[in-house]
Amino acid sequence: MIFAKHERRRRCDSSEWGGARFNFIIIVLLIALVGYSAYNFAPVAYNAYLFKDFMQETVNKAAFPPGQENDWIAQQLRVGAKDYDLPPDMNVNVQREDGRITARVQWSRPISLPGFIYEYKFDHTARSSGFINPR
Repeated sequence: MIFAKHERRRRCDSSEWGGARFNFIIIVLLIALVGYSAYNFAPVAYNAYLFKDFMQETVNKAAFPPGQENDWIAQQLRVGAKDYDLPPDMNVNVQREDGRITARVQWSRPISLPGFIYEYKFDHTARSSGFINPR
């Protein structure tokens, strides 16, 4: 009776050998590709996110009395870009419109992903939350 239980097992065909191992290798490769992509993409996206906050803080600080000039704001954004590992050739445009300070920053950076190069494009405009102190 005990032996009958073992005899009912299905015998593996030679074409089925290693099927689980192949699936495991495919899953590991997919996880590695996703991990590599995240390793390259995440720092750039995270620094861009933090730089948006820095931009907002800078324009708010510049609008607070006694107020700052447009050149000072652009200089602060360029100096701060080094802390966030952003490209030094970024485009910074600071204007005063409708009683507020508006700073627009644009840059792009290539990110190496498996099989292609992704061009990460940053384009953000920060407006001061308060009105500028008139001079």
